[in-house]
Amino acid sequence: MRTLALLLMAFSSITVAQTATVQSPDGNIKIIISDEQSTPSYSISFKNKTVINNSALGFEFKQHAPFSNSFKITKVQQQSTNTQWQQPWGERQTVVDQHNEVTVTFAKPQPQGGTYSVRFKAFDSGVGFRYEVPKQAGLNNIEITKELTEFAVNNSHTATAWWIPARGWNRYEYVYNTTPLNDAALVHTPFTFKNQDGVHISIHEAALVDYAAMVLNQRRPGVFQADLTPWSSGVAVKKQGAFNTPWRTIQIGEKAVDLVNSDIILNLNEPNKLGDVSWVKPGKYIGIWWGMHINTHTWGSGDKHGATTKNTKYYMDFAAKYGFDGVLVEGWNTGWDGDWFFNGDVFSFTQPYDDFDIAALTKYSKQTGVQLIGHHETSGNVSNYRKQMADAFALYEKSNVSQVKTGYVADGGNIKRIDKNGIARHEWHDGQFMVNEYLHNVKLAAKHKISINTHEPIKDTGLRRTYPNWITREGARGQEFNAWGTPPNPPEHIAMLAFTRMLAGPMDFTPGIFDLSFNGLGANTNRPQTTLAKQLALYVVLYSPIQMAADLPKNYLAKPDAFQFIQDVPTDWQQSIALDGAVGDFIVFARKERKRDKYTGNDWYLGAVTDEQARTIEISLDFLDNGKQFEAHIYKDGKNAEWENNPYDLTIEKRLVTASDKLTLKLATSGGTAIRFKAL
Repeated sequence: MRTLALLLMAFSSITVAQTATVQSPDGNIKIIISDEQSTPSYSISFKNKTVINNSALGFEFKQHAPFSNSFKITKVQQQSTNTQWQQPWGERQTVVDQHNEVTVTFAKPQPQGGTYSVRFKAFDSGVGFRYEVPKQAGLNNIEITKELTEFAVNNSHTATAWWIPARGWNRYEYVYNTTPLNDAALVHTPFTFKNQDGVHISIHEAALVDYAAMVLNQRRPGVFQADLTPWSSGVAVKKQGAFNTPWRTIQIGEKAVDLVNSDIILNLNEPNKLGDVSWVKPGKYIGIWWGMHINTHTWGSGDKHGATTKNTKYYMDFAAKYGFDGVLVEGWNTGWDGDWFFNGDVFSFTQPYDDFDIAALTKYSKQTGVQLIGHHETSGNVSNYRKQMADAFALYEKSNVSQVKTGYVADGGNIKRIDKNGIARHEWHDGQFMVNEYLHNVKLAAKHKISINTHEPIKDTGLRRTYPNWITREGARGQEFNAWGTPPNPPEHIAMLAFTRMLAGPMDFTPGIFDLSFNGLGANTNRPQTTLAKQLALYVVLYSPIQMAADLPKNYLAKPDAFQFIQDVPTDWQQSIALDGAVGDFIVFARKERKRDKYTGNDWYLGAVTDEQARTIEISLDFLDNGKQFEAHIYKDGKNAEWENNPYDLTIEKRLVTASDKLTLKLATSGGTAIRFKAL
């Protein structure tokens, strides 16, 4: 009773707004948290200029009174962190986690009150915050109907945004829009924009676990509200007892590349929970895959069936000869015949077609040293997959398979689950149910020492730190759209991905198409709208710890000099630096190889790509190790290269360089440059 009386006295004595503040270690970012007008809110400034205006915090529930009005600050706790941690694989081996933190507790007296805290972390490159709701009366079985979090962009009418629509049929697989920020409606994250001062900002989330994904809904001009993807019942999130939300992230940079060089998403995730993950292996692979997209093979059985024992052995021989670690095989299991897009009820994940001898291929895998890479396509029926998942992973473990590509091809909102009453329900790929289903798949795979490459995934939120076997994923418009998409990915697409989707984490884009004219040349055909040099540069620009050489083997044999770069380039890095770029225009990356297997840890690589505009970029090589000399193996657009009618014009040259040198990169239309700096 005494505690309750003191709390009530505290509320009655507060007559003015309370605030709490926290700044980034360098002092450039400042967060102010307030209960002005008894409404929890926050704002953010960068270099003394407001970037996020006063923005609401809180929740609405189905049964309980909302956590919004009449909540006051009752407690403020602050601390600072400056540590380092090691990635088992990644863009860089050592990650620095330096931030200042404040946890602000809000409360409102019962009977219609409650309490919750918001923890803010201020990094030099942005902000992360999450809700922490303790166990309390009336909140045992919780159904959240709305999260009230806002992101109120200052001077939004002058900002430019790059975005894709949310809650559409094609999940995350859209061409990016460039519009005034106020024209963006319901959008996916990462959502990137630039304000009138040229400051670049990207809103996303980290550590999405047992919660609905957040999309952004522009309710009023410049005011984006967190919009949680609902269950089929309409409820957003179901919880029991105490819970934490994912982190809401706001990356802030003076230049576009500052966003790319941030580690906020990783730092806001929990450390590795799997223990020894030495069995998780970065590497390069080829696959029985592209042939299906260009109609030289089929997934289903018949005369053109791609996944045959004979064909797989040919791919394994090619992989062994040219240094690839694995061969992806799609279409090996029964269920692909007919229109497989709708075959989710009939797929078997343990029964191969008669012309695919998995036992013989397991033996051949051991002979060649090339692993089979498994494939599970669900066509959106996750209940059928869940029933077979344990047996499917057991079969793959027995078959020496350590990586599996999963697929969830289904229209957005059409994931099929069978509820406890046997009724079919249809869910979004990014709702709470599927967030948990994807993670269940990854956790179960880990028990069999299998890594997962998820296609048609939930967006990446940095969980690869906590579960390092979640090695990569799709989650954007990948290379296959260049085979049959109408239109295919435009020349600006990669320079868009670098500053949007790629801020979330690795992407299995499947680069390396050498036959750029399988449907003819010109601007109006389905084909990769790039030069050959740009296809090489993708291996450096688009990060993934596993990279595919996606074309048919015969097309690599036809261009052996260019193919050498794919053979040389690693997929695991000691350090990565975005050197220069502009959203949707161009990007230049430098990465240093990590010491692993055949890689010494001494060489650097550079990748540069541009949009439809040819451009010349001068790059300082000061990222190279001082006091060392390097032989630069340069793969660049030829003098007459241009993507529409002369994409194959490629010049390969070598020259000696040091850290004191500069290089001038001349990029053709939708062109690129790829460089290996070989340490001498």
